[in-house]
Amino acid sequence: MSQLSASTLSIVPLAPLAGAIVAGLFGKAIGRRGAHLVTILGVLVSLIVSVQTLMAVADGARFNQTVYEWMVLGDGLKMEVGYLIDGLTAMMMVVVTFVSLMVHVYTIGYMEEDPGYQRFFSYISLFTFSMLMLVMSNNFLQLFFGWEAVGLVSYLLIGFWFKKPTAIFANMKAFLVNRVGDFGFILGIGLIVAYAGSLNYTEVFAKSGELAKLGFPGQDWALITVICICLFIGAMGKSAQFPLHVWLPDSMEGPTPISALIHAATMVTAGIFMVSRMSPLFELSDAALNFVLVIGSITALFMGFLGIIQNDIKRVVAYSTLSQLGYMTVALGVSAYPIAVFHLMTHAFFKALLFLGAGSVIIGMHHDQDIRNMGGLWKHMKLTWITSLLGSLALIGTPFFAGFYSKDSIIEAVHASHLPGAHFAYFAVVAGVFITAFYSFRMFFLVFHGKERFHHKPFPPEDDHAHDDHGDHGHDHTPHESPWVVTAPLLLLAVPSVVIGFLTIAPMLFGEFFKDAIFINHELHPALEELKSEFHGPLAMALHAFGTLPFWLAFAGVATAYVFYLVKPSIPAAFARALRPLIKIGENKYYLDWFNEHVIAAGARLLGKGLWKGGDQGLIDGLLVNGSAKLVGLFASVVRLAQSGYLYTYALVMVVGVLALMSWFVVFKYH
Repeated sequence: MSQLSASTLSIVPLAPLAGAIVAGLFGKAIGRRGAHLVTILGVLVSLIVSVQTLMAVADGARFNQTVYEWMVLGDGLKMEVGYLIDGLTAMMMVVVTFVSLMVHVYTIGYMEEDPGYQRFFSYISLFTFSMLMLVMSNNFLQLFFGWEAVGLVSYLLIGFWFKKPTAIFANMKAFLVNRVGDFGFILGIGLIVAYAGSLNYTEVFAKSGELAKLGFPGQDWALITVICICLFIGAMGKSAQFPLHVWLPDSMEGPTPISALIHAATMVTAGIFMVSRMSPLFELSDAALNFVLVIGSITALFMGFLGIIQNDIKRVVAYSTLSQLGYMTVALGVSAYPIAVFHLMTHAFFKALLFLGAGSVIIGMHHDQDIRNMGGLWKHMKLTWITSLLGSLALIGTPFFAGFYSKDSIIEAVHASHLPGAHFAYFAVVAGVFITAFYSFRMFFLVFHGKERFHHKPFPPEDDHAHDDHGDHGHDHTPHESPWVVTAPLLLLAVPSVVIGFLTIAPMLFGEFFKDAIFINHELHPALEELKSEFHGPLAMALHAFGTLPFWLAFAGVATAYVFYLVKPSIPAAFARALRPLIKIGENKYYLDWFNEHVIAAGARLLGKGLWKGGDQGLIDGLLVNGSAKLVGLFASVVRLAQSGYLYTYALVMVVGVLALMSWFVVFKYH
């Protein structure tokens, strides 16, 4: 059996950190070439060690130790840095480092002319470090550090083009919405520390049975339910679940490489990873699991609807990400944690492929992102076309592709669940199959097939939506294939997007791969066991799928998109006119942004103004500070009357004072 050591494992997060520091602090000295070489080298080293770690874990190796003890508080509450390496962690390490490496290479071509080249490489390496610290942690303190660090770096990346007002608005929105989720997350951690007395995963899980017997003070709620819901609120922010999803579509204002890195493969999956890691706690509360299930169902279904009406190529993929995160959350809700993590992995590859493919199209279109201005690109960008087709087929769950194995497993697990919310969840995930296929191939057909619309651009952008230093919008041009640094990552991501599901479904879902990492009470939540009894290998599963409802719904979605956008474009135009009120609601994103800005933000501003005027100016400055000064002044003005400067006045005061003392003495002494 291979052995894992702390020093070797430390290379995984520290190599990207070293690259980030060098590129960030010495970017001017080493130049653009030096910046991308040092950061790519750091992530490559991290990937190599991560792959070796995964192989060791597959061979049975495990690691759970403290690497550095920061401080000890009170009765032994330890704050430390440590690593927990098992199947879940090792898989996440490889996914994060592989996708990050592809994004680093891709960035060489995409950001070629950008003046912030070195800064961008520094940020994406720093992001990789933060995510690795999160997934490798063996305690809640380190988890929270990584959690907040990915949030901070995503703020820097979304607002990378800081001269664009829309980018600044988007990164502030992401930052604030994530703080709402993080407030719940830290409350959950606080309750764990208060009642379990430890930050270490293993110690907390060992006390989970005791926590399950406790009630929340002052209420008849179960403490474990409150803890799990608080933790999941953190996941709702980070993994963009309804209603804390509003930041993710706007985050497309950042450069395309970070859309692939943050919003497909890593940051948004942090919540899914965290809930899976906390499975020993979540298994003790059906109420919390039902809450997770319903939130995931709403996200999967209603975010898919919004994908249908988007015209920005990156926003279509962004709403697709939201919907697929909903699928993962639904899997968590029915206690199918291995399936959720399996879909996380397959989704990371094909969604990164779709985002980078969208970026390649944007380069070819001279940074025009409106899919209505495209068409016929397959003749000019064949590599981008074929890789985007593979990514789209994986996304809609085509049999034999990676997304099929994970997505179909989620649908089957929901069908086997006995939770109260499972009926709605099943409807949501099944309906989502048609919706996903429809909007995915709507985009694919409008971009790569049909008439070439890029010569006359029927929808010229109102402003330079894409991006500061790239220009060249209104000119007639013929798109071209992107350079090899862009297409090579597409080809490398296309391979796992096709085969990774077939190769890994058996060990990850029905084998021993997650045996030490994920705990499921199979008696109370038998969904995964039922799937296991029906599983007869990946080949049989794929062949069987051709006769199932999800396959025909996906086929119907593709066929409908083909007819609507290539054969009879008048049909969607007629639907758009007939369903204008519904489309208006969709264009306004269910008015959640309006509600946040005009109710929540306005209420916060009103409260802030009230505290400022009433609390700060009225009470503190007015009454306490100025009021006490006026009282002292009033007292002084009265006392000042006695300060005449005449000796006989002072003598009179002394005599009166003596008489008053004698009178008091006589009255109280003898009466």
